[in-house]
Amino acid sequence: MSDSENYDPLTPARRKDSDSQERKMPRGLVIRLFAYLVAGHVIAGFLYLLFAVGMHNQ
Repeated sequence: MSDSENYDPLTPARRKDSDSQERKMPRGLVIRLFAYLVAGHVIAGFLYLLFAVGMHNQ
């Protein structure tokens, strides 16, 4: 039997050093995630400030 007959795409690949690579997130992804979270909170805070100031001007 060849390997292609027993291939299951849902089974994770078995590599010797894959354990150390899979547990650690790439550094670029962590930086981007942090930047998006900070930017999202800054935008949300700005919108909240706009609504809070607009409510007092009635």
